[in-house]
Amino acid sequence: MSRPTSRLLVAIDGPAASGKGTLARRVAGHFGLPHLDTGLLYRAVGWLAGHRGLDPAAAAAGLAMADLAEPGLRGDEAGQAASKVAAIPEVRANLLKFQKDFAAQASGAVLDGRDIGTVICPEAPVKLFVTASLEARADRRYRELRERGVETIRPRVLAEMAERDRRDSERAAAPMKAAPDAYLLDTSDMDADAAFAAAVAFIERKGFRPPGP
Repeated sequence: MSRPTSRLLVAIDGPAASGKGTLARRVAGHFGLPHLDTGLLYRAVGWLAGHRGLDPAAAAAGLAMADLAEPGLRGDEAGQAASKVAAIPEVRANLLKFQKDFAAQASGAVLDGRDIGTVICPEAPVKLFVTASLEARADRRYRELRERGVETIRPRVLAEMAERDRRDSERAAAPMKAAPDAYLLDTSDMDADAAFAAAVAFIERKGFRPPGP
């Protein structure tokens, strides 16, 4: 199959700990594309609001790429804060241009988040919705936290993840859901390599290939 004339824009959505972030980075590397973890934008806004006392909407309006380098953004506290500020319509509106500008690069791009295929890049020729059972995702997050030395218990991780899923899927502003034309990739029983292989196969069925040597 010949390569389509459209540039490769990949929208990857899904809940926490589904594996979408790891998958997005690998897909971007494989196809030679820039990658944006849009969840980091909301984590940064939540961090700025909580640690610097900024209004979330104002923090979103003034967000810069440098803000995404804050080490604390990968922690669970930032993840919970991100889910809360993501429910604020003004925050989402103020981050919209940031994300759309990234997606508009001539090179194409890979973006992952929760509303990429439905709101940010509904025109993307490739959309994936990566999911897994709540239990599988809670197990992954629990292991991740323990490996980082964070003291927690699995029931707490499970409860926090269920609450975050509820906020993300029930919020009035751009709720998390699969786009009608998204490829549903359930990673409950997949490792990262299997998920990557499935995603690449789907993208190649769309006619896209990685750049040559």
